[in-house]
Amino acid sequence: MGEPWASIAARLRQQRLLAPKSLHQQLLDLENPLEVVDAASALNISSGMLNAEQLQQMIAHASQAGPPSLPANGQIVNQAPSDLARSIAPIHEPEPIDIHLRNNLPDWNQADFSMNASETPSDISVHFDITGNSVTEGKMADINACFNDRLKSIRKLIIQNSKLPRKHQEIGRLVAETSRYQGYENKAVAIGLVNEPRYTKNGHLMWGLEDETGEMTCLLTKRSGDDRDRAHEAIIEAGLMPDDVLGVSGTFSQTGDLFYVDDLHFPLETKHEKVSSEVGVSVAFLSDIHVGSKTFLEAQWHKMVRWFHTDPLAKTIKYLILSGDCVDGVGIYPGQDKELAIPDLFAQYTEFARLLELLPEWVECIMLPGNHDAVRPAEPQPTFEKDIQQDYNTTTFVGNPCDFSLHGVRLLSYHGKSIDDFVGGLRTVTYAEPVEAMREMLRRRHLAPQWGGKTPLSPEPEDGLVIREVPDIFVTGHVHGHECVDFRGTTLVCSSTWQDQTSYQRMLGFQPKPCMLTIINLKSHKSISIPFA
Repeated sequence: MGEPWASIAARLRQQRLLAPKSLHQQLLDLENPLEVVDAASALNISSGMLNAEQLQQMIAHASQAGPPSLPANGQIVNQAPSDLARSIAPIHEPEPIDIHLRNNLPDWNQADFSMNASETPSDISVHFDITGNSVTEGKMADINACFNDRLKSIRKLIIQNSKLPRKHQEIGRLVAETSRYQGYENKAVAIGLVNEPRYTKNGHLMWGLEDETGEMTCLLTKRSGDDRDRAHEAIIEAGLMPDDVLGVSGTFSQTGDLFYVDDLHFPLETKHEKVSSEVGVSVAFLSDIHVGSKTFLEAQWHKMVRWFHTDPLAKTIKYLILSGDCVDGVGIYPGQDKELAIPDLFAQYTEFARLLELLPEWVECIMLPGNHDAVRPAEPQPTFEKDIQQDYNTTTFVGNPCDFSLHGVRLLSYHGKSIDDFVGGLRTVTYAEPVEAMREMLRRRHLAPQWGGKTPLSPEPEDGLVIREVPDIFVTGHVHGHECVDFRGTTLVCSSTWQDQTSYQRMLGFQPKPCMLTIINLKSHKSISIPFA
């Protein structure tokens, strides 16, 4: 007895084992705990959670083996090789390097994930949430007000963050005075909404640009030789989204019917400076759990729950962000009833509440809806009704999207339905690389610019999908992928799903990336992704 727990835990890690709290005291009471743990390799017990039966087998094996005996003179006898035929393993085994393995991943640096969440009070500040603030009646006046607010807000950001060659002019005035802006020395600058972007037969990019005063036709040409411009080529390759707000500088043609674009100006600054929290707690991200579906991965969920209760890294996680599609819903698509394990909508939410209750008490959930959830489909979406919320404890309910801060670190959580529009509208965005859509959202400072696309939009007098402040962390879901990258100082997280491949995905040949828990520390901004599939 007397062997410290730290030594026992380290020896367990060498065997790639974890011991639940129920076995801690039993191991501490053993006379030879380290020898008992070493018996795991001889019994082929490794890589997992140690149970009581396995521990008894290890104790029995260690007691039978006993310590090696020496001759009377105290000298080790040199035996012939034939005498060693019954040896199970060498007496002196090389000491393995003490590398912690978490789900087959190398160990994380404790300095990067420095504080236990149970020691830290919650600190959540919501900056924008449409819940209780939706005032639209869906009339034409509301639509006009929404687009005017979008244009005004993003125009201000373009002026602030882009290096415009000169002061911008109203488009109506430019069109009336086209002769003043012809020739290389007479550049004009305008800021407006993109209308009907298209390609010419020669591969040039053409679109209409409009503001409150008028509209003009813009042309961005493909260049070659010494005039080749990589930035222009990237824009031409990708294309533009309908209803984008951007700035252009250039000159009019001799006839005045075309505006030749020399440069485009987007509202995103070159580099965002992250804010770091004073406390070293972490935030984890999940999306698209789809409880109620036959393809919901319940066994993997329980595996994650065990990890939350036993792994030291999990003890640093204070918040769990759930970015929509928490349940599979009912009547979302034709034939869905055949793919539901729980056909009742409220029963799905009750089951999800039960699953969240399995997580440790120090974890606080922040939950927002998606396109499968029981809220209005038009974005921005308000949060869940009180009838749904009543089953949940330690859960903060917010709308979609939600702009909020955790201990001073700014996060923007959005389910990501508009990724469908970005995939359809931009040639460089695919479902295989959804994080590219997130980059484009930040470049445009808007989550869903296209009106009348695959994303239903609610025309609020104040456009709730404008990214008014650049977040430190930007998270989406929806497409069942997974990625965590940095873009101009903002950490982009494409949250993983907890649903296996569906029949629709199988038909399309799409393979999801399920059961990946992304964790980011709010102080160090270090990230790690833990697989549970």
